[in-house]
Amino acid sequence: MRKDVRILLVGEPKVGKTSLIMSLVSEEFPDVVPYRAEEITIPADVTPERVPTHIVDYSEQTDEQLFQEISKANVICIVYSVNNKKSIEKVTSHWIPLITENTDKDSRVPLILVGNKSDLVEHSSMETILPIMNQYSEIETCVECSAKNLKNISELFYYAQKAVLHPTGPLYCPEKKTMKSLCVKALTRIFKVSDLDNDGILNDNQLNFFQRTCFNTPLEPQALEDVKNVVRKNLSDGVCDNGLTLKGFLFLHTLFIQRGRHETTWTALRRFGYDDDLELNQDYLFPPLKVPPDCTTELNHNAYLFLQSVFDKHDKDRDCALSPEELTDLFDVFPYMPWGPDVNNTVCTNEQGWITYQGYLSQWTLTTYLDVQRCLEYLGYLGYSIMAEQESQAAGITVTRDKKIDLQKKQTQRSVFRCNVFGDSGSGKSGFLQAFLGCNLARQNMIREEHKSYYAISTTYVYGQEKYLLLHEVFPDFDFLSDDDLACDIVCFVYDVSNPHSFEYCAKVFKQYFMDSKTPCMMIAAKSDLPEVRQMYGCSPLEFCRKHKMPPPQSFTCNTAAAPSRDIYSKLTTMAMYPHARLRCMCTCNRCTFCLCQNFLNSELLQMVRAKVYAVVLRRHVRQTDLKSSTFWLRASVGATVFAVLGFAMYRVLLKPR
Repeated sequence: MRKDVRILLVGEPKVGKTSLIMSLVSEEFPDVVPYRAEEITIPADVTPERVPTHIVDYSEQTDEQLFQEISKANVICIVYSVNNKKSIEKVTSHWIPLITENTDKDSRVPLILVGNKSDLVEHSSMETILPIMNQYSEIETCVECSAKNLKNISELFYYAQKAVLHPTGPLYCPEKKTMKSLCVKALTRIFKVSDLDNDGILNDNQLNFFQRTCFNTPLEPQALEDVKNVVRKNLSDGVCDNGLTLKGFLFLHTLFIQRGRHETTWTALRRFGYDDDLELNQDYLFPPLKVPPDCTTELNHNAYLFLQSVFDKHDKDRDCALSPEELTDLFDVFPYMPWGPDVNNTVCTNEQGWITYQGYLSQWTLTTYLDVQRCLEYLGYLGYSIMAEQESQAAGITVTRDKKIDLQKKQTQRSVFRCNVFGDSGSGKSGFLQAFLGCNLARQNMIREEHKSYYAISTTYVYGQEKYLLLHEVFPDFDFLSDDDLACDIVCFVYDVSNPHSFEYCAKVFKQYFMDSKTPCMMIAAKSDLPEVRQMYGCSPLEFCRKHKMPPPQSFTCNTAAAPSRDIYSKLTTMAMYPHARLRCMCTCNRCTFCLCQNFLNSELLQMVRAKVYAVVLRRHVRQTDLKSSTFWLRASVGATVFAVLGFAMYRVLLKPR
């Protein structure tokens, strides 16, 4: 909505333009009328719409001055005298053509016809004016008034202000007596966003929520019934199951406009983000959100709850997946379809290829991480700020802290971790991504080339915590790796065990870009179901990993009857979450020496024994005087050191067989 309104008064000499302004300001007819009133500004706090209003009087100035004022005006009042037929004829023969020629065709300026000096005649001029109003759609209304007895003076300027702030033109076509298509489209989106259960009806609760959202006050039960009764009388299918249908909702707003209450419709439109051209406002779609370098963006709990409610609203068959029809219905409030066929190969789907609930949330998580501005736009179309009663969509976004701080503190609050996947052509990168989504080789072969995705995202669990792992397949161009290709939480190198030249690419990329970085790395020995051949490189993959203090290569295959194992993805997420920890063993077999030692050290029995030993030592053998003795603490320190050395020696002995 405009921050101020500029009203220009034009017309033939002696019709009372200056008198109208003077009567408004002084609230009495002036004894002496000046030749021309200076521009006046009415403060916002004394105008009905709470907007500053500038009123300009044109009286016998030069044509150049007139053209400048016309170009600056938001609304133009053409004043005529009701007792002067010549001044009425000049409205169509001179003033309307002159204004049309000097205004931009795309930015239509509303016109108000003002019949002054109504105190001098007993008849109305409306019979003469109505044909003119029907001929020119830019004429908003006609007001008959009298500057002498102050009749309709305040109303005149109120209508002029209203014509700017709540114009009829974008909403309604007077010739056809119907709402314009853009208005119908906008109100349809508002209806669908407000229809919380997606049953095509606004029940009393939903109508009250809409009323409270737009006008800050609910409707009384009797008022609700009165509204529905008006619709029932005029439209047979406007009310269904005691709720308002889309047709009834549109009829109600048509009625508001026809009765001159289009500010009601504009209030609803602006609350749901629309501007004067009935397009969603850029400030509404893209609220300010500052994301510092080395920080990422994630959806917070409230945003996930909102998206869950949107999913439940459109999952009509309650199968925890969105069919193509349900997905189309969900995005019906968007001006375009935001998700293409590649999304079905980016997130988890069911056996029919439909996006599951987990996949749906994963795709939103991916969009938030990669392009937060696009996510804000999408949430705006869904009406997040309105339905979640937040200031803007930015309230649903969490900006994580700098990764450097996470490394310093050796802990992170982030929930989304990015893994860039490198590998030579044909090494199995795409298969590795699709396996993360539960697709074995047979299902992967059914994916069409044009629907292929270079991203895959799903959830994994790290010590019981649900996290999102985002895999990104990097195009194998060694010489042209962008900053985006290198920015990640963990790097995954995929090589084909059956191709002797596959590992060389991984080794070169690691040495060139990641050998001196703090980003954890892992080698994936893909296609492990095929016979392994010796890699044509200076050392074996295992020796290479040992040399560079990396975990040993992890065997992987997606050529399985069932869905491929997801253990390796949990390991990747763990390494990304704890990059400071050098994990000596990357298996979860519970059979090797490392796993047995870890299980023993973490066992409840050992924890209980240790607690009891501490209790006995502290209660029975430590006196208050001992605690103050330096000799006691020296002996305790030596004993602890000896215990640690012996424990480490035993650990090394146990690791030798491995």
